[in-house]
Amino acid sequence: DEELLKRIQATVVQVQGDYEKLSSVTGNLLDDRHQKQKDIEALFQSLERLEKEKADKEDLVLGIDVKADKAALAGKVSRTQFDASMERLNEMIQEMLSRVKGQEQGWHQVQQQLSEEMGSKLDRLELGPFRQQLEEHWKSILERLKKAPQTEADDAAGIKKQLLAHFHCVSCDRPLSMLVPGP
Repeated sequence: DEELLKRIQATVVQVQGDYEKLSSVTGNLLDDRHQKQKDIEALFQSLERLEKEKADKEDLVLGIDVKADKAALAGKVSRTQFDASMERLNEMIQEMLSRVKGQEQGWHQVQQQLSEEMGSKLDRLELGPFRQQLEEHWKSILERLKKAPQTEADDAAGIKKQLLAHFHCVSCDRPLSMLVPGP
């Protein structure tokens, strides 16, 4: 009973350790997901700021019409540069979104695996009948062993027969005094 109880306690400790490891991994995944979400929000804020600060074509035409000087015109961003920057920014956002989706899929897989493993573990209600079944099985084995015929064992690992009735142990070759076996 104590040995079975120790085994059950060891199994419970191992399950608790596995649970703690999975909880730690899940926490790390959630932290990574939150960090990615913050990065995406920062990118969207940068995008909004760029959209507010971009140079409109109408403003450029109006500036030329008002005879803006070349230094003021040089300080403005050209449409091609803006479009290229917006395209790079869009690619970065798409890449970040794909990474976040990958992290979410990994997190869902870990969560699914954790729930499957926890579902396959025995709870306290199931341990009682399982323990009783093991004890009954153990008792039946002990009863069969008690009912089995007992045979006397020799000290020697084997004997070798010489011409006379002298026998020697096969493993250590010491002399033995035994009855000669049957024909």
